Amino acid sequence: MISLLEGEIPAIKRNGDYAIVAITKHGVEHARKLHASFGHSDLYYMSKFGRGDEEERGIQLFEGSVRLLFPALFPAYKGLIIIISLGAVIRMIAPLLQDKKKDPGIVVIDDKGEHVISVLSGHLGGANELTREVAAAIGARAVITTASDVQGTIAVDLFGRRFGWVWESDEKLTPVSASVVNEEQVAVVQESGEPEWWLYDTPLPANIRTYGSLSEGLLAKPQAALVVTHRILSPEEEAILANGVLYRPKVIALGIGCNRGTPAEEIESVVRQSLAELGLSIKSVQAVCTIDLKKDEEGLLAVANKFGWELVTYTPEQLNEATIEAPSETVFKFTGAYGVSEPAVKLYTGSTDLALLKKKSGNVTISVGIRQQGWRAAGRKLQG
Repeated sequence: MISLLEGEIPAIKRNGDYAIVAITKHGVEHARKLHASFGHSDLYYMSKFGRGDEEERGIQLFEGSVRLLFPALFPAYKGLIIIISLGAVIRMIAPLLQDKKKDPGIVVIDDKGEHVISVLSGHLGGANELTREVAAAIGARAVITTASDVQGTIAVDLFGRRFGWVWESDEKLTPVSASVVNEEQVAVVQESGEPEWWLYDTPLPANIRTYGSLSEGLLAKPQAALVVTHRILSPEEEAILANGVLYRPKVIALGIGCNRGTPAEEIESVVRQSLAELGLSIKSVQAVCTIDLKKDEEGLLAVANKFGWELVTYTPEQLNEATIEAPSETVFKFTGAYGVSEPAVKLYTGSTDLALLKKKSGNVTISVGIRQQGWRAAGRKLQG
């Protein structure tokens, strides 16, 4: 039993990603059914509606004002599904709001279970998607008011998110979004990354045009732009970002070999310097590829974990299957492979055309590959 007291944040038991909250007889009925069918959810409702099976089903009962429950739920869950009137929910959560990059998705269901409403953090917090899922689960109508969803156009703050694309900066998200929904001329400039980003069965809206290079996009003189590239832009190219958002697709693979015990700081320094020399963004790195002898290399693991990169390893036999420019007998003597960084990247990308064939710097050898559109990686991901 959770006792809700003024001035205290209650202790809750979080098991799922989403919390379902109800305070009325009918709301509890809907909540129990949803909880039974909706995975990764925790259910909270008032103790006076307890049925005796709550402990067995992992349901948490509370007594006191439900308003006092939200300070504990807000930081704990990705989304909250609340079966309380919309106006009451807004008043209760208002003091807890920070910004759309931190707030959980908030979804409200009416007491009859007829409407599921996306209330807060529709895009970044996932409330719109959650609304559709909940509505489908209980046979209700999804109510979503986000302009891009209603108009069937690009959601600028979600663009490429399912592929792992990240923003260089979120400074222009709002004005670019406004240009998209207000049907101003918008350029989508894509030099790399997955091409299948359009989510609808209908053609692109007439105000949105696609271009394959920055030079083409600049010539079009759009009122707003969404730019997808792994390259560092030149000062002249940056002009398109006056009202534009720059997205970094995950298309770069790093091949790295290093001496045993090489510190993470040295490895990171070589990576940063090499990418800067090539004019490539570190935010577009997807994976670090190496020999399986390095799967426990602390410095390499630390760098991969710091940036959230996949660590993919290959056996000497696999590496020796790749064609390389300068096989090394010395490397073979110590590892059983004639090379590490170069063949690892070639195996991972399936390409022999590398941005950086091989460079040795101190204790580190690095190669850099860039995947093509539509490419899917092959290799074994290790959990670091």
